[in-house]
Amino acid sequence: MSRPNGNNGKKLALLGAFLTSLFIPWFLSAIGLFFSLWVVVPAPALFLFPLAVVAPELSPWLVSVNAIALLLVFFRLHEGWLYRVSLTCSLLSLLLSLLPLLQLPTANARIAAEVQTVLGTNYLAAVPQVAQAHLRPQPFVLADVFRGIAIGEVRIDRGIVFANPDGVKLKLNVYRPMQIGSYPAIIMIYGGAWQAGSPENNETFSRYMASQGYCMVTIDYRHAPQYRFPAQLEDVQVGLSYIQTHAGELEIDMERIALMGRSAGGHLASLIAYGSGTIPVRAVVNYYSPVDLVQGYNDLPFPDPLNVRAVLRAFLGGTPDELAQMYRKASPINYVKPNLPPSLLVYPSRDHIVKVKFGRQLHKQLLGTENRALWLEIPWAEHTFDAVFNGMSNQLALYYTERFLAWALKSD
Repeated sequence: MSRPNGNNGKKLALLGAFLTSLFIPWFLSAIGLFFSLWVVVPAPALFLFPLAVVAPELSPWLVSVNAIALLLVFFRLHEGWLYRVSLTCSLLSLLLSLLPLLQLPTANARIAAEVQTVLGTNYLAAVPQVAQAHLRPQPFVLADVFRGIAIGEVRIDRGIVFANPDGVKLKLNVYRPMQIGSYPAIIMIYGGAWQAGSPENNETFSRYMASQGYCMVTIDYRHAPQYRFPAQLEDVQVGLSYIQTHAGELEIDMERIALMGRSAGGHLASLIAYGSGTIPVRAVVNYYSPVDLVQGYNDLPFPDPLNVRAVLRAFLGGTPDELAQMYRKASPINYVKPNLPPSLLVYPSRDHIVKVKFGRQLHKQLLGTENRALWLEIPWAEHTFDAVFNGMSNQLALYYTERFLAWALKSD
């Protein structure tokens, strides 16, 4: 009885090998093309949006897959038309997946020149050498796309309640270096269209910056549509007051504070840094946030996967025609004036949530009022690109963000 079973097993193994050899080359080619298209194709719907975000960030992975598929298909061209079609697909896929890598040197050179123009050619001179030694050595490390970015051990305290408006417990998280001390602080406000999110958002970044010698504090706020603006701003202001009152136990040097936010969080951070002045701030870091809500409502991205108008109506309670004063009050660009803290503006060119031109307008207005404003634009990236922490765009943004923060918060 064992011999027939053995023969059957061999036959199945041979059949499997045959099907695999027939299937894998053109299958890899098709898969590579599908994912590589999202490097240039915007997401028409929200459920496809992650593909448009991730594809350019992990393009070195796609280059590897497409190169393998190309080689496998090339050696099978004699076997028929399917492989000739697959070869064309693989060549197109390889070209698409290479686009971010091809754009990287020019983008980096432009940003490096911008940094030197705004901050000076030797802007890190006043930063202690021990702090400089921990900065990332290059704007992009190919190996990190595959292996990840190393993060040191840090202390984390989660769920500290700082307020309880309307019975909603608002919490903050604190990320600190392992050694007890007094540290410059980065106060982070999370994004999520003012409707979702928590202090745990982008925790990898928080852990990374804590390992670099900062106290990272991430603040909660109430969400729309149940709570409309200015509830979110008021909650963040209460959180800042709590941080100021408890700075000693949080190990924060209140003379060295930066505000930072992504998307909706960057909007709130900008409102506070430019408008309310709740606490003294040395710098503000704004990742792809809306800055003029009237323009944002009237000048929509195409496609519009998030439905920007619905988000703004939920946040503010109506349209610009119905609530003109509220829209103006909620627009950071209306608070730009001289003597603001230095700003780092990080915007992706292919953003289909917040158009990059709105960030450029804020940058122009900051410069026009004689403020220091550093513009970092990433040509291949989409909104929330930094959700892929080891991705190409976040590596580039992280390299200059940590240098900007070192200059602003650690200079002697």
